[in-house]
Amino acid sequence: MKNQLNVILKTGLIATSAMTAVMFMAPLMGLPKMPIGNMLAGFMHVPVVAGWIAHFMIGILLAGGYVIVLKAKLPGSAVVKGLIYSFIPFLIAQLMVMPMMGAGIFSSATVAPTMMVMGSLIGHLVYGAALGVAT
Repeated sequence: MKNQLNVILKTGLIATSAMTAVMFMAPLMGLPKMPIGNMLAGFMHVPVVAGWIAHFMIGILLAGGYVIVLKAKLPGSAVVKGLIYSFIPFLIAQLMVMPMMGAGIFSSATVAPTMMVMGSLIGHLVYGAALGVAT
């Protein structure tokens, strides 16, 4: 049990860090800024640092779901398993989180919905790939 918690913590931090790096590089790739930590802070009415902590906590919790529930059940290599899993947090983000923060379903209430969705998809695919490799 203790070893599994260490794996979840380690892989959650690695995968979330990889996704966060992509988010910071997004404007360099022609994608809109995606400061999820700032968005979470505004939504929760907490300091920005707390929003970023929440972002990493969510990434660790999602890693737990992958390691405990789905990793052994998904087909393919480690990377493929992670990529398949990444569609779950992507859909949760676009169907629940973004609307809760006022951005609409699939970011429809943003200035550039298609670009926001593409950036979110890329970020979540990076998260999933890193998660798969790190476990």
